[in-house]
Amino acid sequence: MSDSTASGVRIRPGRPGDVPAVLDMLDGAVEWMNARGNTEQWGTTPYSRKAGGAERVRHYMEECEPHIAEVDGLPVGAMVLSGGPSPTMTGIPAVDEPERYVRLLITDRKQAGLGIGAVLLAHAVEETRRAGVDLLRVDCWAGGGGELVRYYERCGFTATGPFQKGSWPGMVLARRVGDVGRRVG
Repeated sequence: MSDSTASGVRIRPGRPGDVPAVLDMLDGAVEWMNARGNTEQWGTTPYSRKAGGAERVRHYMEECEPHIAEVDGLPVGAMVLSGGPSPTMTGIPAVDEPERYVRLLITDRKQAGLGIGAVLLAHAVEETRRAGVDLLRVDCWAGGGGELVRYYERCGFTATGPFQKGSWPGMVLARRVGDVGRRVG
């Protein structure tokens, strides 16, 4: 368990009982994006009502390595790590070394601006090091002017290449965690 005293965010392991809170955060993100005119990234249907959405979150909580960010004991963010990208994300190049992969990063939009996502990503770096792995990767939506790509770059990741899933433009980003100054590319 880690605690970021500067932001008051505490990270704990996720568990199956966190599924409703994570679904609420995902639904809130869809609503927030739609209110800003972004209907391309996750569509317009609340995540909890998308075919397979709730099952995917249950799978993450039971089969992957989930982490929950809390403030004052309340879930405000979630991150899921695994040993590689989701098999449903076609077009992501494989790597020839062990990796940790951020499959999900979500924060409660009511807590926007508190740096919760950055705290979760810093925790991902710690967990990757703890696992004895040097490579941490993530993929994200590259549309909307690339704002999400720039967010991950500000968090220490380097874009390694675009991919396309249907009409959805994506970007794979990577970060070396064993040597902070080393770039991936």
